[in-house]
Amino acid sequence: MNPGAAQNPSIGLSGRRLRRRDAAIIYVVLILYGMTTILPFVWLLGSAFKGPDEFNYPNRFVPHEPTLDNFRRAFQLLPFAMFLWNSLKVAMLVTVGVVTTSAFAAYAFARLKFPGRDRVFMTYLATLMVPWSVVMIPNFILMKSLGWMDTHYSLILPAMFSAYGTFMLRQFFMTVPNELEEAARIDGCGFLGVFWHVIIPLSKPALATLAIFTFIGNWNNLIIPLIFIFSENKMTLPVGLDRFRGMEDADWGAMMAGALMMLVPMLIVFSLGQRVFTRGIRLSVEKG
Repeated sequence: MNPGAAQNPSIGLSGRRLRRRDAAIIYVVLILYGMTTILPFVWLLGSAFKGPDEFNYPNRFVPHEPTLDNFRRAFQLLPFAMFLWNSLKVAMLVTVGVVTTSAFAAYAFARLKFPGRDRVFMTYLATLMVPWSVVMIPNFILMKSLGWMDTHYSLILPAMFSAYGTFMLRQFFMTVPNELEEAARIDGCGFLGVFWHVIIPLSKPALATLAIFTFIGNWNNLIIPLIFIFSENKMTLPVGLDRFRGMEDADWGAMMAGALMMLVPMLIVFSLGQRVFTRGIRLSVEKG
């Protein structure tokens, strides 16, 4: 306790007032920021249920007569169900691939000792600094040489390897106590046994965090499918939604309904892994 505050109660009272004022300012700023963040979502939610005549100026957030016709037209104008399935397949396979390859690579860089390990890791990590626009043309030439253009192979296989995922899991694996690994080796576990029975169970928060980031990133990916996919039956949902904009008479209601349906899988994934995700963020901050 501050002796000066004990001798002079006015000092302690003014200090508490300052803390309450600072807290109030922080709350006001966070509320305003939260409102600006959620405002586009509120507009999207209202627009998905608007009638065709309600998109004229002045625009309203709340539809006057809510309707489900926009959702029906989204499936009538375009093969929306096919786009949804393609996106789900690509995002799920890439997520499983990234988590698997990143976990094995991170375990090798964190626990195994081999010549040049740190140099190889730094070289691999340096690829994070290379923007996608630099490697876009080489990737296009590579996919064309392999015969993977206009196939889901071009969307899935190259995306299964992530330097960011490897770095993230390596940092987490390094926080696992060595005593647990030594105890597992005494019980007869080899490298794979330690990896499967010790490292993986203790790293579920980090694995869930990486899975959520990877799924959301691939679910929202527009540029790569736009470059490599040409056939309508192989297009993913972001590319399919962009086709609404290219129509002669843009149907904004159907577009907003499609965008709202595109949000549903991401909300489901995040809600299912929210507890593990927040725990992983907290652990990474505490151990960092």
